[in-house]
Amino acid sequence: MTNERIILGIDPGTTIMGFGLIKVVGKNMQFMQLNELDLKKYDDHYLKLKLIFERTIELIDTHNPDEIAIEAPFYGKNVQSMLKLGRAQGVAMAAGLSREIPITEYLPKKIKMAITGNGNASKEQVAKMLQGLLNLKTLPKNLDATDGLAAAVCHFYNSGKVNVGKSYSGWTAFVKQNSPLTSKGETKTTVVDLRKKKN
Repeated sequence: MTNERIILGIDPGTTIMGFGLIKVVGKNMQFMQLNELDLKKYDDHYLKLKLIFERTIELIDTHNPDEIAIEAPFYGKNVQSMLKLGRAQGVAMAAGLSREIPITEYLPKKIKMAITGNGNASKEQVAKMLQGLLNLKTLPKNLDATDGLAAAVCHFYNSGKVNVGKSYSGWTAFVKQNSPLTSKGETKTTVVDLRKKKN
């Protein structure tokens, strides 16, 4: 693990995609940016997925993150909403995987627990805690951006720990860990950084 790295956190969604970036220097984190991609004005679901992919690629090419932390979809009662959210997450992951950046998924409760100590904390509580941790002067109107930032901070807190979440570093790792042959009880994740394998 290098002494300095950048973590991109993403809260995927087909209405708003929130994202935040932090720089880690040694054992300290520094706020870089938080923002959102507003997709409410678009009716075409496939266009939204295209825009999510393109914005994620743009963020990667602009800031060169070393790792990506992404909020995993939560299980709701509405199957269609869950499907759309899963697609949004998959497209954001595909963008990272295409650039061979290691990706780690975190459940919403895990992120909230890491930031506030309470897995059932509200968006407002998470945002306020982040404001104090990173000395943010103001908070955005929509808190999807702070949710994206929270994923990055959660990853920082969990770096170096075993079984922090599902991790992928490229298509090979993703396919291997999501193969039907993988046992359901398997929880250990192996991160293979494809960038180190290039000749």
